Amino acid sequence: MSSAQLQPPKSPRSLATRHLLGNKPAVAGLVVIAFCVLVALLGYLIMPDGTPNANDSAAQIRKKPIGFRVEMLKIRKNAGSESAGWLVYWWSGHESDYTIVPVTAHRIEGLTLYAKMYGRKGSEDKYDLVDVVMPLFIGNSGKLPGGSRYEVQGDQIRYLDVQEQLHTISRTELLEQFRRNNLEMRQYLLGTDTAGRDMLSRLLFGVRISLSIGVVSVLIALLVGVSLGAVAGFFGGRLDALIQWLMTVVWSVPGIMLVIAISMALQSKGLWVTFVAVGLTSWVEIARVVRGQIMGIRQKLYVEAARALGLNNGQIIRRHILPNILGPVIVIATSNLASAILMEAGLSFLGLGVQPPMPSWGSMINEGFHAAGSAGSWHLVFLPGFCISVIVLAFNLLGNGLRDACDPAMLLKA
Repeated sequence: MSSAQLQPPKSPRSLATRHLLGNKPAVAGLVVIAFCVLVALLGYLIMPDGTPNANDSAAQIRKKPIGFRVEMLKIRKNAGSESAGWLVYWWSGHESDYTIVPVTAHRIEGLTLYAKMYGRKGSEDKYDLVDVVMPLFIGNSGKLPGGSRYEVQGDQIRYLDVQEQLHTISRTELLEQFRRNNLEMRQYLLGTDTAGRDMLSRLLFGVRISLSIGVVSVLIALLVGVSLGAVAGFFGGRLDALIQWLMTVVWSVPGIMLVIAISMALQSKGLWVTFVAVGLTSWVEIARVVRGQIMGIRQKLYVEAARALGLNNGQIIRRHILPNILGPVIVIATSNLASAILMEAGLSFLGLGVQPPMPSWGSMINEGFHAAGSAGSWHLVFLPGFCISVIVLAFNLLGNGLRDACDPAMLLKA
């Protein structure tokens, strides 16, 4: 007997996996999706702007081109900030302790800072150096003469911090802290948006928004679609007719109109409403596929055998029917992910989805659309639009590859 005859037959799962990995476009889509998932998981850890929603802005540098560089004067906020652990920072970022002001030049005389603002010609702005560097107490206090927040005694400076505690610092130390903490050369690799925020950071945050809405909305659609489709296909009769009527009604209404209606019914807009709205408008296709698959399976001998062994309808559906239709459900769920991302972008473009200042690719395109025609605005639409196109194409390529890999005819050829 030859060695080929001694080899055990390959399982359908291994054949499908081998066929999928041999599909280069599908593998390319899978690589892009894996990269996007990694970016979404890392979140603020890899974003140049680590403030919540990547919202650190300066109006003087709006719509700056790709690769723009500028020196930032960072003015210390007179407010205490709690240090966030890495887990909190990873999930929600950390509010900046500084207000940023782009400058082209600066000089210091005594305890006064003179700075020339970026984009402004002529006079300089004057700042109190102690107020720029140190977080000072706000309010009236009797700990220093005249109720002041700091006083100068020779080379020493006594000041009240935000908790009204008295501290002393020398002028040399103050200047050193200024050079170390209050001046920063920033480069915006992908330019800035219409509010002077870092485009790269907001695009990276948009990956998390798009993937989370896609995944959560598809899970909602799967829960509703599989449940209704299984009930309709397994029981048939009037229940099947009722569910088919519901699917026909939902299918006949444009998805965007359903989303608007759901948003109005919930009297709210935002991330969680988008989850629910997109999920509740994309379940019909899943229900149709599940219903058709179960109608073809429910008369199989193994289903009759399970019924003869005393299993109830729920156990038969859960243990013996749903596992056998998992392939088509996975394929359609993958394609629905792409559709959900597109729908979220459209809703955010219209102002019905994710609300500012949270960045979404759709809302970023809307901002760029309103800035169209002005100098240096081409990247405001192109970059988020390119990101949407790439991730949707990746899901479609993967969905096509999964469809071919799960095709029984392809498995027989393998």
